[in-house]
Amino acid sequence: MNCKYFTALLILLSSCKRVKQSDDSLYSNHLQRNVKLHILHTPPPSDRSLFNLLIINDGQDLEKLRVKETLDSLYKAEKILPLVIIGVEPGDRMQEYGVAERPDYLNRGSKASLYDAFINNELYPYAKKESGVRKFQSVAIAGCSMGGLSAFDIAWNHPDKISKVGVFSGSFWWRDKASEDSSYSDEKNRIMYSKLKASRKKPGLLYWFYAGAAEEKGDRDKDSIIDVIDDTKDIIQLLEKKNLVAPEGIVYKELPGGIHDYISWSQVFPEFLIWAFPARH
Repeated sequence: MNCKYFTALLILLSSCKRVKQSDDSLYSNHLQRNVKLHILHTPPPSDRSLFNLLIINDGQDLEKLRVKETLDSLYKAEKILPLVIIGVEPGDRMQEYGVAERPDYLNRGSKASLYDAFINNELYPYAKKESGVRKFQSVAIAGCSMGGLSAFDIAWNHPDKISKVGVFSGSFWWRDKASEDSSYSDEKNRIMYSKLKASRKKPGLLYWFYAGAAEEKGDRDKDSIIDVIDDTKDIIQLLEKKNLVAPEGIVYKELPGGIHDYISWSQVFPEFLIWAFPARH
């Protein structure tokens, strides 16, 4: 075989495995704004129904999360399934992120219901159309901090579409009363916790949680465990107590030196992707 032809063929074959990236925008009637989208995908499989979908909150920070490099590396190593990732940029994240229909005590999260509706009614159909699929093999949603709380709530509200959720340092402290208030109660006033506790739903979701041991110094209950870990573990224990998921349906990851930033989140992001979309050999 001609050496030049062979080299060109190798380049062509390697490029076929390369992750593609593009930007787009989608006008949302719910949010009344253009929503910026950052889209990455592995090479399309011959059967597009084998495509999976991951929606990530705070799409403007995909580079900080090292999403493209991670996706490219894991797919080339045949560790994950064919995947479409859509990073969604928020408008006012302190209003659009939160728990649907339950703003916090400062009325933050007032547009969380509208953002939820955007994901369910507008982004999901857009993703199917643009990917050329009638139904994805599986759908997951993920986010960090407030974006993690939002992802958890949206997955909880729409288990008919979403099967897995990844929460990186989720803001499960989100509350409807100031913690300094003498009548404040972790059990009653943490919004997501109380929503789960009162719910009779049994969504068939799988959960992946991360918290860093060096994220903060806050310790409301003075048990020498920082709040982000306490709040995350309380959600996990409640899910287990209500028999909402089998123990193997929950993954909890903790980094001893992990802080509240994208450097720490990017370190565990590959593990999340492999858990959510494991290649079948």
